[in-house]
Amino acid sequence: MRRWTGSVLKGAAALAALTALGATATNYSLWINGRTGGGQLGNYADFAYWGPSSTAAGVNKKSVNWDGYNHVSDQSYLVRNALDCYCTGANWCYIAVHSAGNLMIGYNLDLYGGSARYKKTPVPNAAGECTNSDGSTQTGWNIKWVDVAAGAAGGSELSDAGSWTTSEPLVQDLKTTTARAMYNHNNTRGKMFYMYAGAKGTLYSGILPGQDDEAVAYHSSGGVAGSSGGSYCNPSDWFCNDLTLGTGATEGGHAKWTNHSVVFRDDSESYNHYTNGNWGGVVSKVRADMALNAQ
Repeated sequence: MRRWTGSVLKGAAALAALTALGATATNYSLWINGRTGGGQLGNYADFAYWGPSSTAAGVNKKSVNWDGYNHVSDQSYLVRNALDCYCTGANWCYIAVHSAGNLMIGYNLDLYGGSARYKKTPVPNAAGECTNSDGSTQTGWNIKWVDVAAGAAGGSELSDAGSWTTSEPLVQDLKTTTARAMYNHNNTRGKMFYMYAGAKGTLYSGILPGQDDEAVAYHSSGGVAGSSGGSYCNPSDWFCNDLTLGTGATEGGHAKWTNHSVVFRDDSESYNHYTNGNWGGVVSKVRADMALNAQ
C-alpha cells in the first residue's frame, strides 16, 4: 500500500465513522512515547518528549506519557487510562507511537483490546484518569489507525548486545526475542499499523543488521514477523533483501505481521531515530501525516 493510498483510505474511514456517530463525536490524536520518556505521567498536555506543544500533530492532540524505563507490563495501565478517556463512547482516536511506544500499543491491543471498557467523559484528573460517562461498557477502544515511527515491537540488537544500560527493565523487554514473544503481534484488533522506517544509521552499524536508524533495524521498524530479527535493506543495497512497501512479504519471502503496512522506507537514508526535542528524525514523517490526516 503506497502512502497516498493509505491517506485516501484513512480519510474515507474517518468520514464513515464520523457520519455513523453523528455530530457529538470528538476525535483525538494520542501520542505514545518510547524509551527514556520525558513527559509528566498523567499530564496529557506535556509534550516534552516530542517537541513544542504548539506544533501541529493531529486534531486534539494528547501526549500519553509513560516513564520509558520500566517494563511495558508495569506501565501499560497509563496507556489504557488514556485510551479509556479519549477512545470510548462517541469519541474516536488516531494513535501515533515512537520506538517502544510500538510495544505499548501492540501489547494493550492484544491483551486488553477485547475486554469490556467503561465509556468515559474525556476530562482527566491529575493522574490521567477519567470518570465513567453513563455506566455502560464497550469492547475495546475506538481507534481509527496507528502510525508507527521507528517501531521497536521487534526489539533491538542494542538490547541483545548490552549497548544500552541493561539494568533498565525496559531494555530487557527490548531484546529481540523477548519483544517478539511478549504478545501476539498479529492481533491488532483489526487496526492498521502504518510503519515509518528510518535508515540514517551510522553509530551502531556493526550491531544492527541491515538498514537502521541508529536504534532499531528495518526488521523491527518495518514490522517483519518472526521470532527473531533479520537483515533488510533499501533497494539500492545489493547485499541484503529489500524491505518492501505495503503489507506484502519482504524480498526473500518473509511476512510482515498482520495489518502492518510500510508506508515510508527511508531510501535516501535521511532520518534517524531521535526526536531531538523538536519532532525530529523519522517522527517528523509521522507528525506530518498526523497533521494532514488525523482530523
